[in-house]
Amino acid sequence: MSAPHELVVILDFGSQYTQLIARRIRELGVYSEIHPCDTPVEVIEKRAPKGVVLSGGPDSVYRPGAPQVDERAFALGVPVLGICYGMQLMMARLGGRVEPAGEREYGPAVIEVGSVDSVLFRGLPARQDVWASHGDRVLTAPAGFEVSAANDSAPFAAVEDRARGLFGVQFHPEV
Repeated sequence: MSAPHELVVILDFGSQYTQLIARRIRELGVYSEIHPCDTPVEVIEKRAPKGVVLSGGPDSVYRPGAPQVDERAFALGVPVLGICYGMQLMMARLGGRVEPAGEREYGPAVIEVGSVDSVLFRGLPARQDVWASHGDRVLTAPAGFEVSAANDSAPFAAVEDRARGLFGVQFHPEV
């Protein structure tokens, strides 16, 4: 009998990169499954994931009718990573503030890692080349979150709440 595999659940908010995220996780030797963003938390719990990823997407969290996630997804006891829209949604649902950016960003960008204790950037250079694809930005992070990377257009380019295992990145690594 084979050992059970580790699983990361990806909640899809419509990102053009969702399949790439799943492939990269699998390349690391971890099984991943993509589920719709409105998957009930009970279904996620039954899958017993080792982590959850909230993908990006083309929407704005402040738009009426924008895709949402059950807030209980942030309290499953496993790490949760929000990417782009997923990060913005996490920030908004947990008490932070998201606003439209001055202008939409799309293309290469550089972020500066600001925290030597960062879980997200441990062992990586202080300057990171990334890919920007967003029209909103986080204005304030919820209590408990620390900024781990920033640039001029995104003062909250990456955030971490290590105590709760919650992480967010506003950008994608260049692929």
